[in-house]
Amino acid sequence: MLESAGKVRLAVLGPVRILRDGIEVDAGPRQQRALLAVLMASPGRPLDMLELTAALWGDDPPASAVNVIHKYIGALRRVLEPRLAHRDGGSFLLRDGGGYRLTAGPGSLDLLAFRDRVTRARGDIAAGRPETGLDRYLDAFAQWRGPAGDRLARTAAARRAFLALHSEFFDAVVTAAAVAVELRRPARILGALRLAASIGGCHEAVYAALMLVLAATGNRARALDLYRGIRDTGLDPGPELRQAHRRVLTRTVLPLPTAVPVVRPTRLPPDPPDLAGRDTELDTLRGLVGDPAPGRRTGPLVVAMDGEDPAGTSALAVHFAHLAAADFPDGRLYLDLRRHDRDESLTVLLTDLGLPGTREARADAYRDVTATRRILLVLDHVHDHTLVPPLLPVSTASLVLVTSPHPLPELTGARFMTVDPVDVNSTVLP
Repeated sequence: MLESAGKVRLAVLGPVRILRDGIEVDAGPRQQRALLAVLMASPGRPLDMLELTAALWGDDPPASAVNVIHKYIGALRRVLEPRLAHRDGGSFLLRDGGGYRLTAGPGSLDLLAFRDRVTRARGDIAAGRPETGLDRYLDAFAQWRGPAGDRLARTAAARRAFLALHSEFFDAVVTAAAVAVELRRPARILGALRLAASIGGCHEAVYAALMLVLAATGNRARALDLYRGIRDTGLDPGPELRQAHRRVLTRTVLPLPTAVPVVRPTRLPPDPPDLAGRDTELDTLRGLVGDPAPGRRTGPLVVAMDGEDPAGTSALAVHFAHLAAADFPDGRLYLDLRRHDRDESLTVLLTDLGLPGTREARADAYRDVTATRRILLVLDHVHDHTLVPPLLPVSTASLVLVTSPHPLPELTGARFMTVDPVDVNSTVLP
């Protein structure tokens, strides 16, 4: 919000606004508001006519551009100071050389109020007063209500002016987020971080800070969802995002408010006694599990196995699960989907993991408890591919063996294995 001090208050950190005596007044048509926004983005700095025409019209200004700018300046002066004498330059928009500059102070321009508070916040933190510094940062962020200039930029020059302001905001928010986490008050910075993320597209440092703050407030599953969402857009996370992801996975952000019970269940059916003739299939499964691909996945390794003999396919999956069990110390789970409907399945898995399922927030609880664990899960007799995604653990170090009487090509990211009758080699599709 804008400061209450001063008769005229100007806003550029969001919708462009002029308030006089606390009442908003019309700043004029779009291009006139754009001119005011560009001047507000560079308070105290003279902008010559070349800069102003480039900001309003780009490389193709009309012949009347200079006259139009003079007209806009005159109109804005009358809006800002209605009692201004004719040809008086007023207190805000001053002629400077061949152009104009806007003069204001922290009490009348939100950008200067933001900068003043950020400077004071940095001073407090440097002086060993992080709590006071965080308070000042939050006061600074309260000046922001959306993208600078309210998306008035229609030219490259105007966009550069507003993007520079966004960069100031992002740098300050990322710094404040680290302070908030260190002080164990991460929830206080969450609103500012979400605003920065909405303004900045996919600004890596902002998203990395948002992930860490979400995890520190107990929303670890949402932090991991945020990372997966970035990966799903086709973007390759940089070092800051990857480091944040590792910290969330390893719980090195902050202790969560509620500790997750450490339960390491073993729920596999008995190991089938005789699986002669399956050496090829077992070697294939070993190769898949040993694939270095986990670093490139955003979820567990999923192997979808189908075959003409459902019982034989299930027996192979269970046998391999027993062979690989030692590599998955945080849980070996089994679920026969012929016996449970969509809602029951997640409840069964949560109960096995030590979290008796309730209807509320089951999906979040499951994602959270499986986020950092190495879990082996056998989903047996899957007839509908839509049953699988909600049951997948979050950790990329987990393994899920899915058996089905028919292929499940709709399982995105899975490896597919057709289990032929004994003595016939299986086929693995990449």
